[in-house]
Amino acid sequence: MLVEFLRRISFVNVAVQSHYTDIISTVEFNQTGELLATGDKGGRVVIFQREPESKNEPHCQGEYNVYSTFQSHEPEFDYLKSLEIEEKINKIRWLPQHNAAHFLLSTNDKTIKLWKVSERDKRPEGYNLKDEEGRLKGLSTVTSLQVPVLMPVDLMVEVSPRRIFANAHTYHVNSISVNSDCETYMSADDLRINLWHLGITDRSFNIVDIKPANMEELTEVITAAEFHPDHCNLFVYSSSKGTLRLCDMRASALCDQHSKLFEEPEDPSNRSFFSEIISSISDVKFSHSGRYLLTRDYLTANVWDLNMENKPIETYQVHDYLRSKLCSLYENDCIFDKFECAWNGTDSVIMTGAYNNFFRMFDRNTKRDVTLEASRESSKPRAVLKPRRVCTGGKRRKDDISVDSLDFTKKILHTAWHPAENIIAIAATNNLYIFQDKVSSEMH
Repeated sequence: MLVEFLRRISFVNVAVQSHYTDIISTVEFNQTGELLATGDKGGRVVIFQREPESKNEPHCQGEYNVYSTFQSHEPEFDYLKSLEIEEKINKIRWLPQHNAAHFLLSTNDKTIKLWKVSERDKRPEGYNLKDEEGRLKGLSTVTSLQVPVLMPVDLMVEVSPRRIFANAHTYHVNSISVNSDCETYMSADDLRINLWHLGITDRSFNIVDIKPANMEELTEVITAAEFHPDHCNLFVYSSSKGTLRLCDMRASALCDQHSKLFEEPEDPSNRSFFSEIISSISDVKFSHSGRYLLTRDYLTANVWDLNMENKPIETYQVHDYLRSKLCSLYENDCIFDKFECAWNGTDSVIMTGAYNNFFRMFDRNTKRDVTLEASRESSKPRAVLKPRRVCTGGKRRKDDISVDSLDFTKKILHTAWHPAENIIAIAATNNLYIFQDKVSSEMH
């Protein structure tokens, strides 16, 4: 079971003191899992690289160390609307790699940027018309022609902005997703979804618009959107009403009419003041196979089959013990927290976060689940993580924690799973934890 072999392989404290700007706001592995990018509320992107296996220290395989850090976004002010635009990075998405360089998209509330990440370990020297300082020589001083040579220099990682996609969103961007055609991507805000070409910055195509003519008639907003991993014409978006809409861009240019609507009928006996809030979907992810959808609402994680629209095929209770605490969670605004979810590489296990720095894993085959904790106190390097249990009453075991003792300021909102291996990245406020299963790490 997962609990038996997860251990910490890397831990990064972004800052000695926890400031608002140091809080991690997104985590994303690239397609090979060799690079891991995080974005924070201060507009910074930190890229980690996995260390290659060393013959002298074979146990070091899997360590992630800082590869590059750069400022992606700065705070701005919209003078027309008298509105401050935060620098916080909402999402990062890697593009598939086609050459030695890596490319990634990062976005704040309004502006999406394409970044190129490349290495340089050689420098050309011996120019005919330039001296060593780079100044132009006088033509009269050039008496012979020489061929410039590449000289080795210390490895430098260069990050440069290649495209800036701006002025296309009136509302806050909550999702970006790269298409499988590797040429286009989409960006979603509360009411609209736009389709972009990676090479064109001055225009995008609006493919979903749910803004009503009268804003007083607004009943739902878009919460997340993602392209199908294989079919470039299909994408899904979720709403604050707990519905999923699958759209096919072949049907029409404006996808106001969905191809499929995934919605679970509400049980009238469970209806309460909080029903609509807790049913809002905070994240949606296609499985790697493209057959299933994983969604997360406030209390549950659901797996949907693309061929069955009327209800999810699997429902996992993430923290059902909070159902009796919804009133206090509403008062402290925690009920509006947006938890993300993730598949493992084989789509057999799902992961999502919870409070008290807990995160949950559910094995779809065995139906077993586990609660683990990401904290400095409970996870020394290379120590096996112990399962945690929340006690709701009755007999309490030694290591159990009561519902009333949960710290709601410590929350795991952002998680990522390595695309091929059992390595996970967990963002806990301003700390990044990376865990690896014990079995695969001992095989090296």
